[in-house]
Amino acid sequence: MKEPSEKTFFCEECSSTFSKKSAYANHMKMHRGKKSYPCEICGRFFSQSSSLKMHTRTHTGERPFQCSVCRKSFSMKSNLQIHMRIHTGEKPYSCNECGVAFMQKNQLNSHMQMHTDKSHQCVVCGTGFSQIQLLRSHMPKHVEENPYYCEVCCAVFSHKDEMNNHMQMHTLEKPYRCEVCGANFSHKFKLKIHIRKHTGEKPYACQVCGSAFSLKQSLTSHVRIHTGEKPYFCNICGFAFTRKDEVNSHMRTHTRERPYSCEICGAEFVQHSHMKSHTRIHTGETPYSCEVCGRGFTQNSNLKSHIRTHTGEKSFVCDLCDTAFSRKERLRVHLQKHTGARPHSCTVCGRTYLEKSHLTRHMKTHTG
Repeated sequence: MKEPSEKTFFCEECSSTFSKKSAYANHMKMHRGKKSYPCEICGRFFSQSSSLKMHTRTHTGERPFQCSVCRKSFSMKSNLQIHMRIHTGEKPYSCNECGVAFMQKNQLNSHMQMHTDKSHQCVVCGTGFSQIQLLRSHMPKHVEENPYYCEVCCAVFSHKDEMNNHMQMHTLEKPYRCEVCGANFSHKFKLKIHIRKHTGEKPYACQVCGSAFSLKQSLTSHVRIHTGEKPYFCNICGFAFTRKDEVNSHMRTHTRERPYSCEICGAEFVQHSHMKSHTRIHTGETPYSCEVCGRGFTQNSNLKSHIRTHTGEKSFVCDLCDTAFSRKERLRVHLQKHTGARPHSCTVCGRTYLEKSHLTRHMKTHTG
């Protein structure tokens, strides 16, 4: 029997060893920062061709990995593998403390905080507590060092005026006023963030695609689109999300809660933004206007799609036949031609159609 080849290539940076020179050379690029693969669209460089290929999908909208059960597509194979667990029920990550199992590792990590979390930390001595009530009981020990502390959140202060300024957050006092629109705020930094709505300032830019944001947490959430990170998950079905508010909205699909209703026609919605967009149908408001032709739109997403009719941009490309589209939904409909899917069916005669508009037209043959 042939003996396995001895690993002869040694990385002095991290002590990894390799049996092939090509694997060693590829690994060393990570340490040396050598990035020989440029993106032809945005100019960003990557150390591996596979990383460039994955990045390019953020421009093309390509999702080559498709679920064989529900036809949902993904840009990364790992995301498809995680998604498949929804259908198979597989939960490979289990808690050693209580035995509860999860579909994703980040779900298990979040769960483990129940057993190990001591996130309520004393800012004076660093002692951690699992409950804020325990931290509040601990704080009087430091009264000589910091005689003023907030009984609500346990923040400590050496001067009374510092604590009074802090308490505005809890008492809802709002002494800072916007000179443009008159809105009031409890803290100066909140006013500073608000003013960006008027100035259009967006100081936080994405290094991958160049999108800019007025808030740092908005950039953090956006970057997860590129990395595939989804730290927030539904504890009922295991579906993962990039933002916490997305989980809150998703949970209503289980509870059937629709808390936002239109005051004009009574239509109910899961999200406030959906209700707000709907209301514009009644008011005729079109706050998003095209700078080229002046046409107005009720939603910003509709304006972005419209602008592509002027620029000719077609960012969504079919990976099967290379046909390009300016709108993602048109690509989705197009892909059904390849898969043979006809998701819209007539409840009267059972005929199926590729597009909903075709079904709507057909239904008139039954209703007259």
